Amino acid sequence: MTFAIASDGTRLHYEIIGRQSAPPVLMIQGLGADKHMWDMQRFVLATRYRVIAHDNRGAGRSDKPFGAYTIEQMAADAISVLDHAEIDNAHVVGASMGGVISQLVAVLYPERVRSLSLVCTSCSNHQWRRDLIKTWGDIATEKGMGAMTAVAARWVIGPRSLRRLWPAVSWLGPISTSRPSHGFKGQVQAILDADDSMRDQLSSITVPTAVIVGNQDVLTPRGDSEEIADRISTAELTVLSGAAHGLMIEHAATFNRVLGDFLSRAEQVWKSKHDKVKTPQRHLRSVS
Repeated sequence: MTFAIASDGTRLHYEIIGRQSAPPVLMIQGLGADKHMWDMQRFVLATRYRVIAHDNRGAGRSDKPFGAYTIEQMAADAISVLDHAEIDNAHVVGASMGGVISQLVAVLYPERVRSLSLVCTSCSNHQWRRDLIKTWGDIATEKGMGAMTAVAARWVIGPRSLRRLWPAVSWLGPISTSRPSHGFKGQVQAILDADDSMRDQLSSITVPTAVIVGNQDVLTPRGDSEEIADRISTAELTVLSGAAHGLMIEHAATFNRVLGDFLSRAEQVWKSKHDKVKTPQRHLRSVS
């Protein structure tokens, strides 16, 4: 089992799959999730890339310090993982809270980012979403992670997919119950304390950027992704038809095709010596 050590001594579990000589891809998951939420992508991408996925502090096999975390802290954690793996730069893929972390990585550590893929995420928090996430944190603390998972699932999985995927959600419930809630609560506080002024720095991002959202996402609706794409000049926005917040699971085949196509093009840009960032033509795609 491999661990990086954050600046405050927190141990961060990560795993690398794929050829050592392949282009690196760093995958960052969202609130409460660990690296296994990327399993439908990691093993597909590993045929062409060196895929690094870690558990954010507070989740999975990483340490779960007591107290609130910060998004800046978790962005620095991602860099600690790259440092420990001796990787200078990588294509960075982030979902939901992981997308917010990824935005900050690109802003604060631009030399470490080959490209950016921002999935079902936002660059600011509406008050209704703050209230919702705070409620999840309260439920986790008062009733346990299993109860929180059952409540949150209806916001993450689309109504047409919920019945089909409910066995998997039910299976995750007992696993979540065994996890201490204070790590989840620390991540919740990081989201609630995040400074929305970060969005004003997104214009500094010049690497190829994919912004991907499902048209049935009710947690981070399409408008959030449109705002990100408007603020990053090199961004291309892709809307997946029929997909909700958990699009990397419920529409894995389509999502993998879109992400794989983008990463292939982004790597070609990187191979052009990175002496001049080529700005992709911005466009909106609707994918069924």
